Amino acid sequence: MSEIQSLARGLKILNLLGQTGDGISVTELAEHLGVDKGSASRLLATLAAYGFVEKEEVTRRYQLGAQIVSLSRSALARSPLREAAKPFLRQLMERTGECAHLAVAAQGKALYIDQVESPATLRVNAQVGTMNPLHCTSLGKVLLAFGGTEIPTALEAYTPRTITDPAALRAHLEAVRQAGYAVDDEEFDIGVRCAAAPVYDFRGKAAGAIGISGPATRISPEQLQQLAVTVMEIARSLSERMIYSR
Repeated sequence: MSEIQSLARGLKILNLLGQTGDGISVTELAEHLGVDKGSASRLLATLAAYGFVEKEEVTRRYQLGAQIVSLSRSALARSPLREAAKPFLRQLMERTGECAHLAVAAQGKALYIDQVESPATLRVNAQVGTMNPLHCTSLGKVLLAFGGTEIPTALEAYTPRTITDPAALRAHLEAVRQAGYAVDDEEFDIGVRCAAAPVYDFRGKAAGAIGISGPATRISPEQLQQLAVTVMEIARSLSERMIYSR
């Protein structure tokens, strides 16, 4: 299938910016796309004119713009999984006392599409739209183990507990599949423990992951395993809702 080159390049720019934390310069973009700086500058200027990218005046680097946020919110609002999960997230928070999260795989990361915050003074929440790594978060591990998402080529170490060896991660994910859930024992953030389980759609495919996060001062490793049982139970109930709400 033939593609419109300028449109394809624009979409590549948006994907690239979605994967970088500090934006991109015109020179870097030109090198990445294999075009001259003039072409790269015009592509960015066009995207900026429509609000899809923004230029930071001090660094002169480009970031994703407000229009992306607006479109993302519209897409999330229409997500069948997000709509179906709302009462289950509430139930999960009430039964565990911890923040409950819902995530899907996007651009090689775990994209948080909804959450219900815990009323506890000390809590661990993640804003909707947050994108966290797959290999060291409980939600991300579930997406890798059950959703068929590919293991990232670079396994960055976020804490001393992060699994960074691909072979070790593959073995760990097999254990996750056997258990039916994944945990994050201070692997992404020191002082934070999490548990997650898969949510299946009517086709029997993992549509996303649901889980909880809380401070390690309140959740011991033993308690984390107990909480994971509750997470699995609610994930199964949500999966049943997804199957019968086809």
